[in-house]
Amino acid sequence: MKVGLLTREYPPDVYGGAGVHVEFLARELRSLVDLDVHCWGSDRPDGAHGHRDAHGYAQPAFATMDIAVSMADALAGHDLAHSHTWYANLGGHLAKLAHGIPHVITAHSLEPLRPWKAEQLGGGYRVSSWIERDAYEAADAIIAVSSGMRRDVLAAYPNVDPARVHVVRNGIDTELYQPDPGTDVLEKHGIDPNRPYALFVGRITRQKGVPHLVRAGAALDEDVQLILCAGGADTPELDAEFRGLVADLQENRSGVHWIPEMLPRNEVVQLLTHALVFVCPSVYEPLGIVNLEAMACGTTVVASDVGGIPEVVADGETGVLVHYDESEPGAFEAGLARGINDLAADRARATRLGLAGRDRAVGEFGWAAIAAATVGVYEACGRVS
Repeated sequence: MKVGLLTREYPPDVYGGAGVHVEFLARELRSLVDLDVHCWGSDRPDGAHGHRDAHGYAQPAFATMDIAVSMADALAGHDLAHSHTWYANLGGHLAKLAHGIPHVITAHSLEPLRPWKAEQLGGGYRVSSWIERDAYEAADAIIAVSSGMRRDVLAAYPNVDPARVHVVRNGIDTELYQPDPGTDVLEKHGIDPNRPYALFVGRITRQKGVPHLVRAGAALDEDVQLILCAGGADTPELDAEFRGLVADLQENRSGVHWIPEMLPRNEVVQLLTHALVFVCPSVYEPLGIVNLEAMACGTTVVASDVGGIPEVVADGETGVLVHYDESEPGAFEAGLARGINDLAADRARATRLGLAGRDRAVGEFGWAAIAAATVGVYEACGRVS
């Protein structure tokens, strides 16, 4: 079976969970199918084909459509198209129409559930929503990365046949993500290894909820540091809001470190390893690979209870879940602070939950099994060579 895997993100240009998913899924799929990866940008050393906007459109959504046409054209002679995120969904949909091949979508997020994207994309948000809806309704199969995500797909797109929506959860490479006893990265970034710290790793977006965590920082025990590995704000307004919140917090307490650049994986692993807790304050999260990364490093997680997060973080077993209600942001922020402070006061419990998280990551979220399940979805589309 010759499969065209379509994605915006691909190493070394990975900035979010969808890109991480594609990186590791592609690695495992190569031994199972004839895989042909198509991504944005330049060609990659591993043979992945890069595609660019050939016309230099001012509207980013139109540039996305131009790249999609290039991707679809390149899939002549393939048996199946598999796209990831709306940035690639149109390419898969066009390949289905033009070449008569099945189109499989992996659902990492849904445009109707991210209305704040209109701040970033303007009118392009209406274009992205149209692309996603048409692609989902016509897809031969949709892979949801959690049961919660499957429910969201069916709620957002009621014209989709439930029989075509399959659950294959995200995974983690527990060899790459495992505890690192070193402390050189902490020293490099000015983090006191003798003080506990709560860690956030992610983009500055409404979805990731990092402003909620910064506000919660004011209620953290004074000994607890707050480390924010956060960059790539969606809009200038959100960037300014985040900067202001961090500056205010730094004026009122010590141990607040903002690392704005995207760190290499080895540095993130060490920061995760030594954190008292990893904090995931997302207001929308289909699954949250970063929670698996923290668990694989033996670190307990304090997270919101939205989307697919409860399918990864077992409350009271591998971490602590905090209820999120958009109508009560103050209660959510207080809950985040309480969850962190409780674990800071009981380090033995934090260690116990972290070890249990590592065991769960190893036992339940391996990429080989995920790739095999993905091929099973391909086979259900009736295109086995």
